[in-house]
Amino acid sequence: MADQVFLLANLVIMFAYAAITVAIVVPVARAGQLRTNKLAVATALIFFSCSVGHGIHAAMTYRSIVQATTTGHDHLAVDWFWTAALWDVATASIGVYYWTLRRAYGVLLGQGAIFVDPWQQRRLEEADARERAALEAAESQRAILATVVEHTDDAIIGLTPEGRVTAWNAGAQRLFGYTAGEVLGAPASTFAGEADRAEQDDTLARIRDGERGIYYEARRLHKDGHPVDVSFNLAPIQDAAGTVIGVSVVARDITAAKESAARQQALQERTNQAQRMESLGKLAGGVAHDFNNILAIIANYTDFALEASTGNPEVESDLRQVRIATDRATNLTRQLLTFTRADTIQPQDVDLNAALAEVQAMLQRTIGEHITLITRPSSQPLTVHADPGQLQQVLLNLAINARDAMTDGGTLVLEANTAALDGDELNMQPPLPAGTYARLLVSDTGEGIPPEVAAHIFEPFYTTKPRGKGTGLGLATVYGIVTEAGGSINLYSEPGIGTTFRIYLPLVTTPSTPSDPATREDQSPRGHGRTILVVEDEPALTRVITRILTKGGYHVVTANNGPEAITLFDQHHCDALLTDVIMPEMPGRRLAEILHERRPDLPVLYMSGYSNGLLGSTQILDDDIAFIEKPFTAHDLLQKLSETLTDAATAEETQARR
Repeated sequence: MADQVFLLANLVIMFAYAAITVAIVVPVARAGQLRTNKLAVATALIFFSCSVGHGIHAAMTYRSIVQATTTGHDHLAVDWFWTAALWDVATASIGVYYWTLRRAYGVLLGQGAIFVDPWQQRRLEEADARERAALEAAESQRAILATVVEHTDDAIIGLTPEGRVTAWNAGAQRLFGYTAGEVLGAPASTFAGEADRAEQDDTLARIRDGERGIYYEARRLHKDGHPVDVSFNLAPIQDAAGTVIGVSVVARDITAAKESAARQQALQERTNQAQRMESLGKLAGGVAHDFNNILAIIANYTDFALEASTGNPEVESDLRQVRIATDRATNLTRQLLTFTRADTIQPQDVDLNAALAEVQAMLQRTIGEHITLITRPSSQPLTVHADPGQLQQVLLNLAINARDAMTDGGTLVLEANTAALDGDELNMQPPLPAGTYARLLVSDTGEGIPPEVAAHIFEPFYTTKPRGKGTGLGLATVYGIVTEAGGSINLYSEPGIGTTFRIYLPLVTTPSTPSDPATREDQSPRGHGRTILVVEDEPALTRVITRILTKGGYHVVTANNGPEAITLFDQHHCDALLTDVIMPEMPGRRLAEILHERRPDLPVLYMSGYSNGLLGSTQILDDDIAFIEKPFTAHDLLQKLSETLTDAATAEETQARR
């Protein structure tokens, strides 16, 4: 019975393996993969061999059964039986396991595979997911990049190698005014003027040759026609083979940056000019001190000689020429000091109508008959706080320039009025805040000033006059005086028509009561034997001052320096101190302080050709400082000394009443 069961089992297993072999071979054969799908063929051969093996096993069992029936003997041992049975069970289990796998996995007819197991399937799905994630990330990055490009303030432009627009972002639309629909396919030369197209074509040719990182600045035209200063950064777009297939352009509006740079450059130039002026001022001050001493000596000795030459017309005429030359040298020195702001400024309330009248009186004698002079004073009093001499110098300088511009004759108009400014006026040098100002106008009908000259007209030593006819300090001095007074100046000129200078000065609403200079000038100041301590380090000038004061009725005690002056002051009763400001051993200001410790009410009159020892950085004398500028005349010195003594006596009486 056992043999029959064993035979039956082998037959069942044989047919099962044969069926499995057929199940593998048939679909693979239908897919044409018998030669390529080696895994499927190998599997089929395994099951085929198993089927054949069990068939042989069944045949051997059948033969054993037949022999046992014939001979009555069973050759199958019991232990072999159970071993074979276990083998058959294991083989059957393999077959069942395969069928289970086949039903779960299915037969795959794809190239090179018979089936895909779940682990491999999971790997493929994970790889698929990673690929999809990478594609989504790349797409997201492209979207973000597109958003950045679209919303950046810079213009991002794509061009063909020949220069036609292929890409145009919102920044480009803002910069040039055209929408993408208006420019796509259009040549980039649309935005360039005729003068810039050659440069643009040359740049595109360099890009086509493979050059990278081309940067340049140019002016382009907005859609509405106004020019725009633009910086361009160009780079070629290349394919995998390195062929240039396009041009990437990043353009940026630099109009504001260039304006800022221009303002910065102007500020730097003003700073440099201020530094040059400071250096020039120091140089001029040092020279002016000695030079004005020399001029004072020349001028006064010339006056002495003129007094002695009465009745000798030839000598008198020669001396007057010397005096004229001295005055010219004095004015030149004063201009240089004024321009460098190293000159003495003694501001006071000045009536502009009176200033115009004084200048008119001087010009009528000197301007020439070919010039028609018209003066238009203000209908109401106009008072400004300025140095009267400097204000007069401003009007004279402008009037003389106007005269020189009208070689064939013309009309010169001097006018005073008021003007209301809103603070936004153009070409004001320097700008002024909003308000109402006194205004002086000097207009002529001359040849006018070209724009290229007007741009430099207030610069020092800039002149268009022939060599020897001008120093280039006239208008620079005007500018220095006006700005020092807190005002501004404006130039308007048309070549062939004429020129107008407008000077704006702060108005004084509550003017003080000025002293009457004419009254004092008519007085004959005499010294009445009062003793004056004169301190001057220039011996020749000391002799001049001594001669003037002695002739004016004063008793003079002279010293060459501060220490010597202190000793003499202790030895003599001095009614006043007349001292130079700048001296080698002790400055005049320090000397006066020491003497005031001994006698607080001592009147002091300072004299100098360069008064920075008194002024510091303000260039304005305090009201309680008496000062006379070198070079001075005998009358000026006597008048100023008399005023100093009178003011001191008045102050002493006032103090005594208190």
